[in-house]
Amino acid sequence: MTALARMAVAATALALGACSILGGAGERERAAIYAPDPRVAADPAWPRVDWQLAINPPSAARTVDTFRIAVRPSPGELQVYSGASWARSPTDMVEEVVLRTLEDSGHIAGVSRRGSGVAPDYRLLLDLRRFEADYAGRATPAATIELHAKLLHARSQGIVASRTFTVAEPAAGTDVATVAATFTTALEALGRDVSGWTLSTGAGHARTAPPPASASRR
Repeated sequence: MTALARMAVAATALALGACSILGGAGERERAAIYAPDPRVAADPAWPRVDWQLAINPPSAARTVDTFRIAVRPSPGELQVYSGASWARSPTDMVEEVVLRTLEDSGHIAGVSRRGSGVAPDYRLLLDLRRFEADYAGRATPAATIELHAKLLHARSQGIVASRTFTVAEPAAGTDVATVAATFTTALEALGRDVSGWTLSTGAGHARTAPPPASASRR
């Protein structure tokens, strides 16, 4: 790791182990709060579907879903930037970008969060595995997000398809503000990839899925 990269993480809170990132005195040291605001335009090539989708709140380990901004200066070492935090948790940001992208796309009949009262045709299950600035041997880190998605057919409760999405957006510098801003671009790429996959995968399944029993008797 270069001297410049080491300087960028020297001011992190403690060199914490994976299970000790949350809580502690560091929570009182927050100064700068960063709020990525991703906006994703729909791809005209995405299919238009007439079914409804419910998005489950993403699951994540406590070390991933933290308001502290995680940085990985080297493999196996996880730290946090001192005096900096997210305005929203990583799982909230991921859920919001996928939901907003699909809502604004105009390519789906309806999309909502789980528990909204809408009876969905499909459910999107999300597991957030990584949300961190990762140096990975480079002089500057990359805003890295890893998300596993499953598309569930609500009526049969069967998994239609699953896929792991990994986004690594290089930051233009090592300062916290630059790194945090890079997560906007990373979230946009993630929202675009997950939304396109969900629509295409669901559209393919809907063309071959048998109709409900009540419909087949009419």
